[in-house]
Amino acid sequence: MLHDTVRVNAPLRQVYDQWTRFEEFPRFMHGVAAVERTGARHLHWRTNIAGVRRDFDAEIVDQLPDERIAWRSVGGGVHQRGVVTFTPVDARHTRVRLAMEVEPEGATERAAAALGIVSARVSGDLQRFKHFVEDRHAATGAERGRVRPSEATGPQPAGGGAPEAPGRGAPPA
Repeated sequence: MLHDTVRVNAPLRQVYDQWTRFEEFPRFMHGVAAVERTGARHLHWRTNIAGVRRDFDAEIVDQLPDERIAWRSVGGGVHQRGVVTFTPVDARHTRVRLAMEVEPEGATERAAAALGIVSARVSGDLQRFKHFVEDRHAATGAERGRVRPSEATGPQPAGGGAPEAPGRGAPPA
């Protein structure tokens, strides 16, 4: 389980709204070449990490505006699930917590995970997101719809398809 937290110097709504602009992820997530919304709850990801290109789809399994977004990969040979939560610290600051489970493929990815490279990438992405939000006075858009776990397609793993963020009931990894 990977998890990290960052405090963003911006109001909750602005931080949440920016996170929902998935198409903007390549601007602060290293290795993400493109994210395209393909439906109300589906995204197509294209990544290029260390010269390895992958395309996969993800499904949003739970989205509660200003509180959390949970997802899981579907198809494409990538196996991950996660949840990002948003908590107001005060009127001008927001805590963003990210928890992910990623199943590495092959010896190279397993070695990168064991050496903490994947964890460092997640931390770096959160720091870049923080600066991305703080450098703007408003989000570049928003997707504020509610998505319930019961509406997700296909069988659901226990827990609604995504791990709980640390501090929200799940034990730390």
